[in-house]
Amino acid sequence: MIRNCAVGAELTEDELIAAYTVPDRSVPRLRANFVTSLDGAVTLEGLSGGLSSKDDQSMLGRLRMLADVVLVGAGTLRAEGYGGLRLGAKRRGWRNEQGWPENPTLAVVSARLELAADSTVFTEAPVRPIVITCASSPDHQREALAEVADVMICGDETVDLNQAVAGLVERGLSQILCEGGPHLLGALTGADLVDELCLTVSPLLAGPGARRITDGLAATEARSLPLLQVLATDDGFLFLRHGRGLG
Repeated sequence: MIRNCAVGAELTEDELIAAYTVPDRSVPRLRANFVTSLDGAVTLEGLSGGLSSKDDQSMLGRLRMLADVVLVGAGTLRAEGYGGLRLGAKRRGWRNEQGWPENPTLAVVSARLELAADSTVFTEAPVRPIVITCASSPDHQREALAEVADVMICGDETVDLNQAVAGLVERGLSQILCEGGPHLLGALTGADLVDELCLTVSPLLAGPGARRITDGLAATEARSLPLLQVLATDDGFLFLRHGRGLG
């Protein structure tokens, strides 16, 4: 059960979908989705699952349903055990009703291309995935992955995320959902590409040692993201939505 904290009312599934629907899908928007503990940990024992809940997983499904493309770093892809990105039947049916493809596209960011072409991420994908890399990545890996995915070269020595986002938008994938990890979110934040953050706050204290939701080089400029809404569950989970430019 998820409630709107402003009015205390329980939200129906249609109301939850409406709460995260942007007014104009033709306007490119990069939305990031993360879960964190009360004290800022992004994982428990190295994975995000220990912080999550059934309601949080349902929220992830809604956000994927509303996205054109799901963007994820290769390290998170491996650590979290991603397979082919396929929505449940009800969510695929909802997308069909909107006239959209049944499933969003998966886009993987990897500078070194430490990805196996025979991974289920590619072999069981209902939509041909995209691999975003840079020119310095190994030629043989690019050739192998080109058999199972569309390979986008963005940047020379490192992945140019501005080019990557622009390339996705050019493909008609304007609604982008970033699922991490912290290095990717940190780089996107540094490039000022994050338009919205959907943050689940788990009612747990994880203690010291875990990473934050952003990692990488120290930021040179703080970014402002106004609060858009606060939702909550009876068992203490908060769903915060911060963003800009929704008008």
